[in-house]
Amino acid sequence: MTDHHTYGTLTHTAGELVGAISDRLGLSFRTHDSDYRGVYHLAHLPDGRIEIQPNPIPGDDDEPDDLYDPQYPTFQVLLLLSTPTSNPAVRARLSTIEGLVHLKHETT
Repeated sequence: MTDHHTYGTLTHTAGELVGAISDRLGLSFRTHDSDYRGVYHLAHLPDGRIEIQPNPIPGDDDEPDDLYDPQYPTFQVLLLLSTPTSNPAVRARLSTIEGLVHLKHETT
């Protein structure tokens, strides 16, 4: 089983969120550039991963931006947390980031 949490922010850019999480969790993020997802940031936890994903993904040439998760169109940046089991310590640290809203939890 994997524990998935989705967070969103209206107040932080992806870069600002990377800095805030790096400070609170002592993580180093790597930037990835994907044709499908655009530019996103990934950090590995000892038992999981955190991804910071801009919700608008630039379209090709003159096409409008797509949304990474259209369920949350107002959130400009999403944070995706995946761990093999529940990790309340990480979630508690994330809850200290002003403007970061917990949107969804699911277990697969």
